[in-house]
Amino acid sequence: MMRTRPLKVALLGCGVVGSEVARIMTTHADDLTARIGAPVELAGVAVRRPSKVREGIDPALVTTDATALLKRGDIDIAIEVIGGIEPARTLITTAFDHGISVVSANKALLAQDGAALHAAAETAGLDLYYEAAVAGAIPLVRPMRESLAGDKINRVMGIVNGTTNFILDKMDSTGAGYQEALDEATALGYAEADPTADVEGYDAAAKAAILAGIAFHTRVRLDDVYREGMTEVSAADFASAKRMGCTIKLLAILERAADGESVTARVHPAMIPLTHPLASVREAYNAVFVEAEAAGRLMFYGPGAGGAPTASAVLGDLVAVCRNKLAEATGPGESAYTQLPVSPMGDVVTRYHISLDVADKPGVLAQVATCFAEHGVSIDTVRQQGKDGEASLVVVTHRAPDAALSGTVEALRKLDTVRGVSSIMRVEGE
Repeated sequence: MMRTRPLKVALLGCGVVGSEVARIMTTHADDLTARIGAPVELAGVAVRRPSKVREGIDPALVTTDATALLKRGDIDIAIEVIGGIEPARTLITTAFDHGISVVSANKALLAQDGAALHAAAETAGLDLYYEAAVAGAIPLVRPMRESLAGDKINRVMGIVNGTTNFILDKMDSTGAGYQEALDEATALGYAEADPTADVEGYDAAAKAAILAGIAFHTRVRLDDVYREGMTEVSAADFASAKRMGCTIKLLAILERAADGESVTARVHPAMIPLTHPLASVREAYNAVFVEAEAAGRLMFYGPGAGGAPTASAVLGDLVAVCRNKLAEATGPGESAYTQLPVSPMGDVVTRYHISLDVADKPGVLAQVATCFAEHGVSIDTVRQQGKDGEASLVVVTHRAPDAALSGTVEALRKLDTVRGVSSIMRVEGE
């Protein structure tokens, strides 16, 4: 039977995502009621600037006192779309203290303090859902947390930041330089005025930490994720990638060690073959490639950001949490039973594409090859082009521990015949 008393929702934050959440809750109220089994009512909207006009939202619902909204005694679910660490963390714990389940889109907070928040939710017997924190509208968190709960995930590799994918796609398809592609992304609204979180990989690293924790049933914090930005990727790198039948993407890569005793989590630009499904992900889209023991290879693809796509994920969580509330139950919480250690980047086995500026004279290639051999790194291919006493040397290695590859690069820098190391790029997805 349909419950007549509405489930009351507090919306914390009303920016691009929050305003879309409010709009959908209003325009699709009947559908949400039918899907949940009870009416759902927007009971209050906490904002920083109450004077701002918010189309479709009753001004009587707007407040600047989020804490008072949560403490007033009739709120069932809080939707947190403020972002950042504080005041979001305090507000979420306040919600739990007052019997309120939480839907969040806050990747930074979950990557940093997810374990503590899950523990608080479990202690209170409440839900913490966060599908919107990773990959926007793409159903990813719940399939990994629930649909694949009976399987063993060994690897996750994906494009989880739309801004960087747009920039790299433009560099690849038009030959634009990094700054030119970034300017276009900014003009189109894909990049923030300060794009640091995106282009330096912080945003992707936070998402990687969340996904790694779900995939490997272990606690992975943001500090555990190795991170490199993409600001140094050049047109020359794309030219080299094309000669290898590859393109370049900023990837989040999460792996379980072959012996199953540890995991690794990393974010960095990498060359991937054009035959790999991720190579064809264009514009500001996201895609995540999951490799599970029984299910095999799964691909999740779609818009990874934006108000409406992210709001779609938030509303999906809201429906699930409301259903749990009516059933007097909770959904899955944190699963960290394996407690696997996170290995350092040096333990990762990968390949390098290295571009060197060297003296164009006999014996240089032999010196370079010796340097690789001394560090236990095998060379796959070498390409050399010389002109006017200078030469460019491109070396692609076989797979080796990242520590050995990094040590090789440092040794190359010290050779008298090496004028400089112009580019280092990992090669993945083969």
